[in-house]
Amino acid sequence: MEMNANHRIAASPQRVWEALNDVEILRAAIPGCESLEAGEGDTLQARVTTRIGPVKARFTFNVSLTDLNPPNSYTIIADGQGGAAGFAKGSAAVTLSADGADTLLAYHAQAQVGGKLAQLGARLIDGTAKKLADEFFTNFSALVTDGESQEQKAATEQQATAVRRGVPLWVWLSIVAVAGLIGWQLLGA
Repeated sequence: MEMNANHRIAASPQRVWEALNDVEILRAAIPGCESLEAGEGDTLQARVTTRIGPVKARFTFNVSLTDLNPPNSYTIIADGQGGAAGFAKGSAAVTLSADGADTLLAYHAQAQVGGKLAQLGARLIDGTAKKLADEFFTNFSALVTDGESQEQKAATEQQATAVRRGVPLWVWLSIVAVAGLIGWQLLGA
């Protein structure tokens, strides 16, 4: 199975990149995600429950990120086991590009399934994969743009406070930038 898609997200490429690497945002955006934990290096472990036609399965995925080019692109490689339902494995090349104030996220994904899942037929699997991808990007976009607007509100308030106190705006912006970098490092980026 192959999927190619583009999604417009109303946030900067840097914000989208940070969200794509934020375990909490991903956990909230992935349909059926029960758990998502960062592993060593650029790896994640996920547990996802999903239904594909008559088959409901709980998959345990090992995910690794390769070809990292922040904040422009990376490749996701996943290998999932669903017990009696079978297995799923694949990869997705993800690229981000600025388009005005928005980000265009494009991906090319390839996947293989085996076991009971393979017996369901390509049409059902493709339809379910597209539905889950659309649901993920709807959730993800909402979380990212909400986070972006919250950050913008906070920055605007900090700017207003700085002006009221007579502190040069560039001092406050430097503090915000450094705080953001420290937070980014604490998140394990």
